[in-house]
Amino acid sequence: MGPRIRVLLVTSDRLWNSGGGPAAFVARQAEFLRREGVEVDLFPFRGAPHLHEYVLAWWAVRRKLNDGSYDLVHAHFGQSGLTALPKRVPLVVTFRGDDLEGSLRENGRYMPAGWLLRFISRLVARQADAAIVASEHMKRYLPRSVPTHVLPSGIDLELFRPEPRDEARRRLGLAEEQRLILFVGNPALARKRFALAQRAVDLVNRSIPTRLIVGWKLPRQEIAALMSACEVLVYTSMQEGSPSAVKEALACNLPVVSVRVGDVPVRLRGISGCEVCSDDRAETIAAALERVLRRGCRIDGRSAMKQLDERLLTQRLIDIYRSVLPTTGALAEKLVQAS
Repeated sequence: MGPRIRVLLVTSDRLWNSGGGPAAFVARQAEFLRREGVEVDLFPFRGAPHLHEYVLAWWAVRRKLNDGSYDLVHAHFGQSGLTALPKRVPLVVTFRGDDLEGSLRENGRYMPAGWLLRFISRLVARQADAAIVASEHMKRYLPRSVPTHVLPSGIDLELFRPEPRDEARRRLGLAEEQRLILFVGNPALARKRFALAQRAVDLVNRSIPTRLIVGWKLPRQEIAALMSACEVLVYTSMQEGSPSAVKEALACNLPVVSVRVGDVPVRLRGISGCEVCSDDRAETIAAALERVLRRGCRIDGRSAMKQLDERLLTQRLIDIYRSVLPTTGALAEKLVQAS
């Protein structure tokens, strides 16, 4: 088959495993790249808030690049790109959201470290050969001189697919008669605003008995099953790029009620049975949830998600890799063979 494109995939959010955790999308991307013949080494490390972890990661990446084993580095999150500077091979950086926008407290104000994160991400972006953002609105946070591509996180449509509600509930041990609202994300992370979702569900309970289910630290297969078992996904984040949970819910035909964040309004546009709330008040979210629960039907979201099939987006990512690689010598041969 001949030589392949070799990528060092770096992320500052340590992976728990390939089936779950905060950076599951990175592991999934690596898996799909390998399926397409790209040689990928995954280098996750725990970054913030420990500066020495970045120093150790920088040194480890230096050592990995010393012997010429890689054709490029692909860093997920702006701060991860520091490990590849100064560059020895082309650098591609995927920005996820708060790395470009800055981290927020639950009150909506920037954390002091958020300003530093924004500065670092812009610094790394200027050194990158290509930048990737998850949604169109994020491009405004990057210098115009930076070659930027919009590439949302893809969906594994084989895993996230509709199945009968009662069948999913039996497998998960959930009561068949309950009304279930799903929250996917880390409830301890301020920007996810779990307390806001809980307040909204408490208001719904005044007229419709419901239970809020938290999908966190669970295998991806279980998250997919919950999306078939529940009546609606509630999404309350104050800051996102292109949230995977919303797209995965749509792929399972699960109705979504969300605040206006990231590219969610674009994803929900034209999908009957979903609602983007006009404001972030618990009362507004509760009213939308109640309307969805009273309708009591699934949506047709899956057809809109076919364009986000992980396999299709993997091909687009490989095209970005090709665009930053030299087209002479041995690498030119690789590009031809990878086509």
